[in-house]
Amino acid sequence: MEKRENVLSWDEYFMGLAHLSALRSKDPNTQVGAAIVDENHRVVSVGYNGLPKGCSDDEFPWAREGNVLDTKYAFVVHAELNAILNSKWPVSGCTIYVSLFPCNECAKAIIQSGIRRIVYESDKYNGADTNIASKRMLKAAGIELVRLEQKIVLKVEKEDNNE
Repeated sequence: MEKRENVLSWDEYFMGLAHLSALRSKDPNTQVGAAIVDENHRVVSVGYNGLPKGCSDDEFPWAREGNVLDTKYAFVVHAELNAILNSKWPVSGCTIYVSLFPCNECAKAIIQSGIRRIVYESDKYNGADTNIASKRMLKAAGIELVRLEQKIVLKVEKEDNNE
């Protein structure tokens, strides 16, 4: 019997972990996950977009439009920053896997943390000013950007306990 050949690449595998992390997000519109991995394929940290520690997701807004204090934008920590802040180990030299291309604020944190490679799937804000700024900084800092062409899809089924 020969070994199985059709297996996930490392990039696909860790993007799957980023997607799994995104399932923890309470954001009703956009769930983003991130995984930080070292050069030996060891997971260093994970994160997802959500409120800061100690802030109840029932007491802060999740709206996308309106006065800034009535929307999520002033309060939510993005997946990339959460993964960087959650790490108990240095992330310098690591790769970050993220389901959505990092915004300019996350790009700054990625650069400052020493992460050297970003693997992402969606670039839905391509061409927006913040996306252009992000790409400009990441390129200037020499961060390698890799877009996965094939979207990783997780199938999660919750058991119905009412049967």
